[in-house]
Amino acid sequence: MDEALLSVKDLDAVFQIDKQNYPVLQKLNFRINKKETVCMVGESGCGKSVTALALMDLLPNNGKVTGGSIRLAGQEIAGLSRRERGSLRGKQMGMVFQEPMTALNPILTVGRQLTEGLRLHRGMDKKAAYECAAKCLDTVGIADPEERMRQFPFQMSGGIRQRIMIAMVLAVEPQLFIADEPTTALDVTIQKQVLVLLNRLKKNMEAGILFITHNLGVVAEIADRVVVLYSGYKVEEGSVNEIFMNPQHPYTRGLFSCVPNVEAKDMVIRPIPGSMPNITEEIPGCRFHPRCTLARECCRNSIPPERPCKAEGHTVSCFAADCG
Repeated sequence: MDEALLSVKDLDAVFQIDKQNYPVLQKLNFRINKKETVCMVGESGCGKSVTALALMDLLPNNGKVTGGSIRLAGQEIAGLSRRERGSLRGKQMGMVFQEPMTALNPILTVGRQLTEGLRLHRGMDKKAAYECAAKCLDTVGIADPEERMRQFPFQMSGGIRQRIMIAMVLAVEPQLFIADEPTTALDVTIQKQVLVLLNRLKKNMEAGILFITHNLGVVAEIADRVVVLYSGYKVEEGSVNEIFMNPQHPYTRGLFSCVPNVEAKDMVIRPIPGSMPNITEEIPGCRFHPRCTLARECCRNSIPPERPCKAEGHTVSCFAADCG
């Protein structure tokens, strides 16, 4: 198998609360290849955004990576200094955040913010950076880019701001494109346009995409592979077809049961009982077992190992799963 664009192995991260460390990611493994979109899904608080921030070295002051490997294009980056990691951001790794209004500087024009990265990471002069930025705005479907360059973020709709964030990352041509729930605040029409744009960018660039979302409809639209997280653990991974057609983990099945089926007569929504545990809660064995109807004694005492399923690349961490 060719070397992955991004390879994450046994990644551990903690948050410090009242001088005590609590794990938020534990032994996380996944990979992203070039021209591939990997969607990371799970309930709020499962560790999706923490994973993205750990990759970008943007964890809050009380958070830190405590173990594991992060390899980008064959280079180990987990052990680099903060300054060295900072030089990778934008140039080799770019991230689109969930809320563009807080990610964009409200007192700087869009043109100033777009050209800054081009001048810093690609060494362009002011004129070349301006022309490239305007071209990138046109690429993401923003009409009259020269006028938009003169405007401030508050003068634009959420959909336009999100496209500007995508253009800002696209402009410096990173190898890894991370999108943290970029369509959550958008209406369905603009959401569709953003997904079409990302699919087009994936085909035209050599980049890999990590797309974080809790919307399974979005996953079906954009994903090549899916990683399911629960309380800091990866519980299942596979191709989008395998995860949708043959989910093995009770949690993955529970996520699908929460989605209303418009073709069903009763349209019953079956929520997963209970709630996501707090990071300070100590739960022996599988962290999902208090909410699982299939839990056994072994689930309460031991952490289930990752096991391969029948389909290539489909794995699950569950004692009750039928991997045959």
